[in-house]
Amino acid sequence: MTNNKIVVSGMRPTGRLHLGNYHGALKNWVALQKDYRCFFFVADLHALTTAYDHTQSLAHNGEDMLIDWLTAGLDPKQATIFIQSDVPEVSELNTLLGMITPLGWLLRNPTYKDQIQELLARKYAGQLAGDENTPLAERVKGLTDEDISSFGFLGYPVLMAVDILIHRAEFVPVGQDQTAHLEIARDIARRFKDIYGEEVFVEPKPLFTSVAKVPGLDGHKMSKSYHNTIELGEDVDSVRKKVMSMYTDPNKKKANDPANPDGCVVYAFHKIYNPNHQTRCAQCKEGALGCVACKKELFALMEPELSAFNERRKIFEADKAQLAQMVAQGKEAARASAAPVLLAAKKAMRIIK
Repeated sequence: MTNNKIVVSGMRPTGRLHLGNYHGALKNWVALQKDYRCFFFVADLHALTTAYDHTQSLAHNGEDMLIDWLTAGLDPKQATIFIQSDVPEVSELNTLLGMITPLGWLLRNPTYKDQIQELLARKYAGQLAGDENTPLAERVKGLTDEDISSFGFLGYPVLMAVDILIHRAEFVPVGQDQTAHLEIARDIARRFKDIYGEEVFVEPKPLFTSVAKVPGLDGHKMSKSYHNTIELGEDVDSVRKKVMSMYTDPNKKKANDPANPDGCVVYAFHKIYNPNHQTRCAQCKEGALGCVACKKELFALMEPELSAFNERRKIFEADKAQLAQMVAQGKEAARASAAPVLLAAKKAMRIIK
């Protein structure tokens, strides 16, 4: 760690992680832990906002996620790794900040809209309720009151803000198109100061990271809800079959037909795994390479990294004692970070003297 600036980020344990999670976030986390004081957490409370009635695998999913994190290179000696619900200070501060957050902020927040999209995906098992150009109000009609009318669902942005503010995080890693998600944390921090006259919280800033765009097998966003993923730790032969089934340019009927790689899932993966992807792009446009050969080459490029990951994962999966020790240490460190902030907030609110 080269400085003491704090970074906070988390993932919801809604199922096995996939290559979208790995290339979109986890690889960045591994790099960030070397340069910042990082807090990475399993967001099990957040998982309840859209899956409160599907908790049978919640703890197991969290354990699997931690194993994937360690396999990918997260190091408990360099970062604080913990489970969100192990830190009761989070839930208490969530209650307090929920008291001062206007309802309008929650309804307008992009996180609320994102959660609706996830519920739509889950409800329709990957079949979008209307296309992406259909107004949100129309697409929401398929959801019931039980789906979106819970207190936790509406208050999700407050809990997200608490995760950041309770550790006085200075940065949150986001993509260029995700800065709006941070605004409510900044707004709540300012509103708290305006009401109580004390600057308890740090206004977090976005830490822009390079995010690889990883499409699903069908060309949509890679998501468990769409059943179009390649999972971390997945059997290599299963991955091979999925690669061979990837969506390509439908206008390419023959191996020597020119094609458009821009909308091709296979080429999107070549950009991640193939250092010579630009050459492959030119060959695709010229019709110099068929799709089957292109897919076989892609799998050959992916296979060494995936096999190495699977072998490393077996080591961490077999050592449950090490995992339990890491979780206990992470809990202690996260609580030690959160407790003084919660105390300062309660004093500012005159709840305690």
